[in-house]
Amino acid sequence: MSQAIHFPNSAPVSLGAIKASCAACSMHQLCLPMGLDDADINRLDQIIGSRRRINRDERLYAMGEPFRSLYAVRYGHFKTYQINAAGEQQITGFQMAGELLGMDAISGDRYHCDAVALEDSEVCEIPFARLEELFGHVPTLLRHFHRIMSQEITREQNVMLLLGNMRAEQRFAVFLVNLSARYAARGYSSTEFGLRMSREDIGNYLGLTIESVSRLLSRFKKQGWIEVDKREVKLLDPVKLKAIAAGTDQCAPMS
Repeated sequence: MSQAIHFPNSAPVSLGAIKASCAACSMHQLCLPMGLDDADINRLDQIIGSRRRINRDERLYAMGEPFRSLYAVRYGHFKTYQINAAGEQQITGFQMAGELLGMDAISGDRYHCDAVALEDSEVCEIPFARLEELFGHVPTLLRHFHRIMSQEITREQNVMLLLGNMRAEQRFAVFLVNLSARYAARGYSSTEFGLRMSREDIGNYLGLTIESVSRLLSRFKKQGWIEVDKREVKLLDPVKLKAIAAGTDQCAPMS
């Protein structure tokens, strides 16, 4: 008989059902490495902890809490942020399905930021101590993990460039192009998607005021590059947006 696990306000779920659903998850190719044989996939499957449901605006973990687990986003969206010396919130990233949360805590054994759900979401908990043990048995998994860490470093470097050298129009174009590519990698439309984060959050992340974000949305819409309906965005001219993001198309600065 399979072991049963109980989630708050939900019916019992069998451990076998959880593992089967993890193996069949549409995001597994982003979370897990390709090329593992059945035995290695089974080993990895055995260390995946329970799924956690996180309500909108609920915190997954807080800055300073002891680091024990990574979290793979199964569905939904999150934001991570730190509180600076002035007591102000600084958003460090937005995460979506197929991405890992908690990578920055590995070196110091404590989470370096808060992670909060932007909408009702679900994560798979991955106890890091057990994952480290598995690395010794599955080298392919370790190589995959190194690639993920490298991607995180590259993303942080890109954010530094974004906030340091780019004009407002370029920052916003980079933001839209980045979202487009990430949704495409998940099998969704690369030209039509919802902005799960508020305009205030976008401005915080890009180093812009909420008024600047609103003006950029209006300007991009007026130029015929995008359509906007509340939080729904349609990219009408992805080529133009990519050129602005790359700095090869210098549009006139926003007044």
